[in-house]
Amino acid sequence: MCEAPGSVVTLLCSGIQLYSAERRIADCILADVKRASMCTSAELARLSSWSEATITRLCHKLGFENYRKFQLALARDAMEQQETARRTREEGQDELRQALLDIQANREEELRATIQAIDTRQLRRVLSLLRSCEVIEVVSEGRSLPVALDASIRFSHLGKRCVASALHEKTLAFAQTLTPKDLLMAFSTSGRDAGLEEVISAAKVRGAPVLLITCDSHSPLAHLSDYVMTASNREQRLIEGSHAASLLSPNILVEVLYYLLRMENL
Repeated sequence: MCEAPGSVVTLLCSGIQLYSAERRIADCILADVKRASMCTSAELARLSSWSEATITRLCHKLGFENYRKFQLALARDAMEQQETARRTREEGQDELRQALLDIQANREEELRATIQAIDTRQLRRVLSLLRSCEVIEVVSEGRSLPVALDASIRFSHLGKRCVASALHEKTLAFAQTLTPKDLLMAFSTSGRDAGLEEVISAAKVRGAPVLLITCDSHSPLAHLSDYVMTASNREQRLIEGSHAASLLSPNILVEVLYYLLRMENL
């Protein structure tokens, strides 16, 4: 097994598919990287209230041969965080400047994790579907609506017929008219929304393929969809409360699709 590239923090925030026990361990690590990096496997098991066997499975899933190599990579993450904090103190940054640097670092990590999580084989299939479909209906849950509207405008500029609405009744009615030659593109940070589930189910009944962009690839909506692109959920893990979820990652995925399609049209 090859040692995984990149940082543990990036891997854990990249949208990699984890079972609930593994996700609890990931949350425990992300809550205090420095502390976790100094834990033995047994200590991390006690800290996260899960077994050493589960921790070993998580290490393997992330691409590490053993816990020791995982711990070394995590220690590098902790050292980088400490070095950033040290430089900030030495430069005499005030609280506002520090907040700006924290936002920058968070967004850079979010972008890196989102790009790293893209499955290139699935990306090719999604691009092929976007090229060939006749109609794209874009739907979203409430707070993802700006991203959905932006996606609709962008793909319209590429000559695609796009439909988007903030009204559930309209999105459901149009989904019931889709055909296998069309596409339903759905946005949901949580992947849990009764209204979107109803719309996706209606599109599936009509034989239309469904692309979901979400932060949770294990969510109910993800299981309903034919294609799932995962946005980084880094900010959801760093700031308590679902209202804090960033829209940068789903926006980045829209940009990826748009620019790759646009490059083909040049």
